[in-house]
Amino acid sequence: MTTTERPEPPAQEPPDREPVLDEKRIDKAQYLVCAVLVAVGAFLIYGALALEPGFAKVDPVGPKAFPMVIGIVLIVLAVILAVAIPRGSVGEADAGEDVDPDAPSDWRTVGMLVGVFVAVILLVEPLGWVITSTLLFAGAATILGNRHYVRNLAIGVVLALVSFYAFYSGLGIPLPAGILDGIL
Repeated sequence: MTTTERPEPPAQEPPDREPVLDEKRIDKAQYLVCAVLVAVGAFLIYGALALEPGFAKVDPVGPKAFPMVIGIVLIVLAVILAVAIPRGSVGEADAGEDVDPDAPSDWRTVGMLVGVFVAVILLVEPLGWVITSTLLFAGAATILGNRHYVRNLAIGVVLALVSFYAFYSGLGIPLPAGILDGIL
């Protein structure tokens, strides 16, 4: 009887280093989003509880329902996000989006935009809505890279006037006119 020898498989050499497991990167900055959601939700709930009953006594819902629901939903979403973060859940970029999610944040731009918003908050009463919202649009467009300064201002004026009169005439809500009081 002849036996045929089977060839033994070649010995595999051990790898030089341990294989790296696909680690899920945890974006801890998302916890700041959770904190903001909880803070805004708590603020809405507190504000809703402090509201007086509406002047329409026949209103079955009242003014408290909407802010209460939104506040509770924000807190629930914050909890869901806080649970999803350690699991490595991150948003996926859109197919047409040309953004590198691993690129560092541009804190200079963010800081300048926050400065523009703070300026609007501080100046809306003395200067009025039309002037401050014009500066808001033109400033934000310029900070984000648009170098057509005159066009930014022109579009800002149009948006400011349209929103001013839409609130005043359409909704009956007067926005501050500021130094343009009597002109608008």
